[in-house]
Amino acid sequence: MEVDMGKYKSVTVPLEMAEKLIMEVSKRLNVGSKDVMEALRIVRNFDEFYEFQEKKFKDYLVPDKDISDMIRGAVVVDSLKLIKRGDVKEVLVTFDRRVSEEVIAEALKDLGYEVNIKRRSFSELLAS
Repeated sequence: MEVDMGKYKSVTVPLEMAEKLIMEVSKRLNVGSKDVMEALRIVRNFDEFYEFQEKKFKDYLVPDKDISDMIRGAVVVDSLKLIKRGDVKEVLVTFDRRVSEEVIAEALKDLGYEVNIKRRSFSELLAS
């Protein structure tokens, strides 16, 4: 898990695990917001959205969010980046900054992952 200076948490997982991770974090937070449904739709239709992402020269796809969810603090997924490396498909899930590291770490552990948290400083951000 990577935490940037804006406190957004990002996790790169294989396509098969992305849906499970989003669902697990959403379940732990007891939230079923519009952004979660949109993120799941994007993950389930990876190839179509990957083409869209490439055609529009976008690095990230941002799921629709309801204003009411934003006010209530019920947003889970901030953005998604769909990645293809040969036959390997991965998803970089960036969670909303109000989602705690502990919730994401526990969800990852339940899915069988070992969790390492890397914090990115401003100087690291400029160097990349």
